[in-house]
Amino acid sequence: MKRGSAVAAKMKIEVWSDIMCPFCYIGDKKLDDALAEFGDRDRIEVEFKSFELMPGLETHPIRTTNEMLAETKGMTIEQARQMNSQVAQVAASVGLEMDTETSIPANTINAHRLTHLAKKHGKQKAVADALFRAYFNEQKNVDDLDTLVDIATASGIDATEARDVLESDAYTNEVQQDVHEARQLGVTGVPFFVFDRKYAISGAQEAEVFSGTIEKSFGEWAEANPASPFEVIEGQTCSVDGTCN
Repeated sequence: MKRGSAVAAKMKIEVWSDIMCPFCYIGDKKLDDALAEFGDRDRIEVEFKSFELMPGLETHPIRTTNEMLAETKGMTIEQARQMNSQVAQVAASVGLEMDTETSIPANTINAHRLTHLAKKHGKQKAVADALFRAYFNEQKNVDDLDTLVDIATASGIDATEARDVLESDAYTNEVQQDVHEARQLGVTGVPFFVFDRKYAISGAQEAEVFSGTIEKSFGEWAEANPASPFEVIEGQTCSVDGTCN
């Protein structure tokens, strides 16, 4: 047995987003930057929630995002290119590279299901980051099962388990529940950030907005949730999901 650190509750930040949403990628980076500067980062838990922007989208690996936007939004390819170029400039301002010229438009239900599997293993952040990079930087098809399994294994999830999940309908209900919950909260667009179910930010706001909201929500939360006064001696346990180690 070994002596562990003090047990402390964590304030939760919930983030509704979609892998193919450029402002979700930008907003995620802004939240990361704000949390990196926050002294009590270790007392905050970030949970990613699923939101499908285009649930009926058919994946076409040989079609570009600009072509998809032209077809579905009634604009020319040049207009789509200009719009995405402007978004890429915003991304660059926060240190992100974004290649929308050759990104592959894909249905994201399987990617969302993978994030729920990753949550089970405590790998959700790593998988979400990898999915954003795969879509916006690496021109990968995030609806392709081999690609998703590679992302899972690179994040520390067993390849066989990941493939078994992705070849089934596992976590589909969890994705749908996230979408339903978003509707109940009045979410109509993403990214959408909820802080301790008391405050919310819609969109990829400026860094000071994130920092200010974190400070305010955490201050109120911490007042009602003081750090645990005791330490825990760690040993072998069984968790509520039946895992024993």
